[in-house]
Amino acid sequence: MSEENCTHNCDSCGENCPSRGASPADFLEAPNAMSKINKVIGVVSGKGGVGKSMVTSMLAVLLNRRGSHTAILDADITGPSIPKAFGIHQKAMGSELGLLPVKSKTGIDVMSVNLLLDEETAPVVWRGPMIANTVKQFWTDVIWTDVDYMFVDMPPGTGDVPLTVFQSIPLDGIIIVTSPQELVSMIVAKAVNMAKMMNVPIIGIVENMSYVKCPDCGTVIKPFGESHVEEIAAKFGLKVLGKCPLDPEVAKNCDTGLVELVNAQWLEGAADAVEQQPAKSK
Repeated sequence: MSEENCTHNCDSCGENCPSRGASPADFLEAPNAMSKINKVIGVVSGKGGVGKSMVTSMLAVLLNRRGSHTAILDADITGPSIPKAFGIHQKAMGSELGLLPVKSKTGIDVMSVNLLLDEETAPVVWRGPMIANTVKQFWTDVIWTDVDYMFVDMPPGTGDVPLTVFQSIPLDGIIIVTSPQELVSMIVAKAVNMAKMMNVPIIGIVENMSYVKCPDCGTVIKPFGESHVEEIAAKFGLKVLGKCPLDPEVAKNCDTGLVELVNAQWLEGAADAVEQQPAKSK
C-alpha cells in the first residue's frame, strides 16, 4: 500500500508492505534545517463550513497578542482562505535554502498555496497525492523561524491531506471545530477516532455558530437549536474550549482581510489550553 493511503492500522489491512508494524512516528518528516518550531497544533473538522479557518486565524491572533510568535500552515490546498482573512496578497519568496512564509500585518507567519499561484483565484485542480505532497513540502521546505505556536489549518474530513498531516508533521495536539447540529456527534467521532489511530492528543472542542446576540436588546438566539457540545465532549472525555457566536462583524473582518482586529474573547480558553498543552520533542 502506498504511503499516502496507509492508515497504520495493520489489523484491518491485508497488504504485506514495508510499513507493516511501523509506528506513526516512523513516518514523521523533519522540518527545514533552518526552522525552529516549538508547538504544532492541528485544527480539524469532520465537515466543511463550520468555521475552522476562522478559528485557526483567531487563535493565531490571540496568542500573537500575548507576545508569542505564531504561524499558520494552510493545509487546505483546494480551499485556502487564510491569506484572504489576513489581507495577504503578496507572493512567497525563497532561495536555495527554502521558501519563506509571508508575514501578516502583526507579524504572523503564513504559508498557503495562494501565495505561490500566479492568480490567487485560480483553482487548484490536482489529484490527492500531489495535494498531500504540497502540504508536506510546506513543512519540509519552508523556513519557519523561531515559531512558538504553529497552527495547521486542515481541510475537513479524514481524507488524504489530514492523513498526510497526521503522518508527516509532529502534532502536539489537535483542536476539533464543530457546530451545534444534531449530526455533530457522528462527525466528531470520526475526527476523534482518527486522532486516536494516529496517536495524536486531542486538546478539546470549539463550537462555532453557537448563538447570535441581538445588537439592540442583547437577547441570545440559538439559530441551530440547543447545543449538544457538552454531552458530546463528555462522551469522548474531551473539554469544551469555547463557543463562538455568529457575528456579522467578525465575518466582515475576515472577508476584508482584517481578522487581526477581531476581539475573540470567546476563544481565550482555547488559547489557554494551547499554551498549557505539552510540547513533543521536535
